[in-house]
Amino acid sequence: MGSIGRQVANLLAVNPRVRFAPSPTGYLHVGSARTALFNWLYARATGGTYVLRVEDTDAERNRPELTENLLAELEWLGLDWDEGPLYQSERRDRHRGVVQDLLNGNLAYLCNADNEEVPGQEITDGLAVRFRMPANQTVAFTDLVRGPVSFATEDLEDFVIWRSNGTPMFLLANAVDDADMGITHAIRGEDLLSGVPKVLLLLDAIGAPHPVYAHLPLLVNAQRKKLSKRRDDVSIADYREKGYLPEAMVNYLALLGWGPPDDVEERPIAEIAKLFALEDVNKAPAFFDLKKLEFINAGYLRALSKEDFMERAAPWVSAEAAPWPAENFDAEKYSIMVGLVQEKLRTLADLPRFVDFLFLDEPVDDPDSWHKAMVKGPQAAEMLDGAAVVLADCSWETEAIKEAVAAVGEGLGIKLGKAQAPIRVALTGRTVGPPIFETMALCLDRQVVLDRIAQARSRL
Repeated sequence: MGSIGRQVANLLAVNPRVRFAPSPTGYLHVGSARTALFNWLYARATGGTYVLRVEDTDAERNRPELTENLLAELEWLGLDWDEGPLYQSERRDRHRGVVQDLLNGNLAYLCNADNEEVPGQEITDGLAVRFRMPANQTVAFTDLVRGPVSFATEDLEDFVIWRSNGTPMFLLANAVDDADMGITHAIRGEDLLSGVPKVLLLLDAIGAPHPVYAHLPLLVNAQRKKLSKRRDDVSIADYREKGYLPEAMVNYLALLGWGPPDDVEERPIAEIAKLFALEDVNKAPAFFDLKKLEFINAGYLRALSKEDFMERAAPWVSAEAAPWPAENFDAEKYSIMVGLVQEKLRTLADLPRFVDFLFLDEPVDDPDSWHKAMVKGPQAAEMLDGAAVVLADCSWETEAIKEAVAAVGEGLGIKLGKAQAPIRVALTGRTVGPPIFETMALCLDRQVVLDRIAQARSRL
């Protein structure tokens, strides 16, 4: 261990080694994804090594499918690792050996369920092992984000390092694995800061060097409360299913606690890596702003080629997922509509509601849209009556349709923006959607338009 420690110390400045070490006990949290990203960025920015270590020592909570899901989400985000995945559960013998060494050196002791010290120097089934906290010491370190930090050992308790069921505690396994794997920088969430002094004492006890720590700021919601699955969307899988692009997601996550020196926020992750520095991470809580994430995602959607967009959007318009009968789908009309709506979408999951009216026998009934355009809108009945007349005879081209509808509106003293609203709702069911005149000319037969206008008029 001493040899490894000296090597790490000598190479610290020129050969950084970082790790992302998740516990596979649930979904990949956006905070954990941000931690994974910042480790990845630091490794790529410095030419270092990025290690993926799965901390799966809690056998009661870990399940293989959770590990598989975790790895799949990291791969979806594009956060490739250089070493691993390494599984902590496969190193239990190593952890047990370290605990035994600490017992032998009187740096730890056996204890029973009442937290009472039990005589003995051998790990024993049914007994936990506690680290013996040294008295009257100060544990100090400089965090790259938080600055100087110190703890007094009299404020710390003797802590469990080995469970009575024969498995290592997180702090023990974490310290040993970081030392053995030559981790030079521990980049992780702020919520783990309080455990650092115990890890440092363990590292001292086994003769290993200290890594450089960087504790990332907490992610908070609009109420400035810590993100919680009880009240916030916090799973990367959820955002994936909602139609966010991985490149947009990592771009946004990179801005949570860090910002580029040139203030250009939207850029490829490879460019972000060239600019990234741990010293520039802000220690203030980072607001997870859904509207900003949507804005960034929309920009990435607009930048896709039409072919790439259609490929990525395929899961949302597949026969299994689409809200319309499969036999009604028209690939040619869909392709035309993609060209009309791609720049309007914020997520891929928005796509079906922008095109569903083409493939449904009747447009959706959206009460809010109906109330806004047909009930509160000016002279909706008169607009539909007039539109039915002019659209029956006008040339079926975008400009001709637009001029015909505009003329009806002018006759009623209504500007085009409000004049087209009842027609849009009659045809699509919604007040928000694709450019209506292009859609009518390119994708809707004249008779379908007239029938839907007549059906909407009959409801007024």
